[in-house]
Amino acid sequence: MADAVASTGEARAMRPALALALLACAAVAACAAFMTVGARGDWSFILPFRGTKLAGLVLVAVAIGTATVVFQTITNNRILTPSIMGFDALYILLQTALVFSLGATQTTALDARTMFLAETAMLLVFGGLLYHWLFGATARSLHLLLLVGIVFGVFFRAISGLLQRIMDPGEFLVLQDRMFASFNTVNHELLLLAALIVGAVCLGFWRLHQVFDVLALGREAAIGLGVAHARMVALALVLVTVLVAVSTALVGPISFFGLLVANLAYLLFPTARHAVLLPASALIGVIALVGGQTVLERVLSYDTALSVVIEFIGGIAFILLVVRGGAR
Repeated sequence: MADAVASTGEARAMRPALALALLACAAVAACAAFMTVGARGDWSFILPFRGTKLAGLVLVAVAIGTATVVFQTITNNRILTPSIMGFDALYILLQTALVFSLGATQTTALDARTMFLAETAMLLVFGGLLYHWLFGATARSLHLLLLVGIVFGVFFRAISGLLQRIMDPGEFLVLQDRMFASFNTVNHELLLLAALIVGAVCLGFWRLHQVFDVLALGREAAIGLGVAHARMVALALVLVTVLVAVSTALVGPISFFGLLVANLAYLLFPTARHAVLLPASALIGVIALVGGQTVLERVLSYDTALSVVIEFIGGIAFILLVVRGGAR
């Protein structure tokens, strides 16, 4: 009897491992297709050119996928994403203010590394101020933090809209390209720094995956099991902010991608174990971004932007999740 129970437990443990292995194979296949399909000419040019875009796609997929799963765990809500905190709106405001004050020509001529570090720093400062206010001398509700983030997002969008209405039409056209995520203009000079940051944060997430399993049980249960809830939530929020800031500064805002990837991970892996959910969300993100970009480049010949497709599908998924939740 004991042997039968042990064998059953091993079989159940193997199922997520097998599914993750299949996802990893699919992700590798998508990357191989991106690098080889339709390739003609000198490989010494093709490999670095496509490799830069591939590295950017993988970094963004891993960062957004893992950040969304952790964010939904600490908020105990599967329809929220880090973008609700106002990071995307702040990024658009920064781009609008730069083009409005310096002009499109000077903004385009700015050093890419300086811009990346400045945008990342601004997003981190914004998140840090919110978290300090939440976890300062007087503890406040996490839901209040979300509400404040939404209010700031509306405020940032209102200012951006005002500046865009009084902006020169030619400069507004340049601004439009900077307001949407672009995977075709990833700067190779930023990849190493972004990879180091994303890798360090994901390693931190992995080391805390058992803590996230406890946090998913709720505040009271986590405290009862000995977890310093406020401190761990604050740490998780800081790490999530770092990932969102880096990915947003690297390619631009993607509002619904994390929501789509995380809920696909929940659907394929009906478990609360973050040792499974974190790599699953990262792999699904890689498959979605790299596979989607391959189809757009090789099949549709850039007829549309990948970020537009992601936002459209993600928006539909968000509506379905809200309706399903309301029905329950």
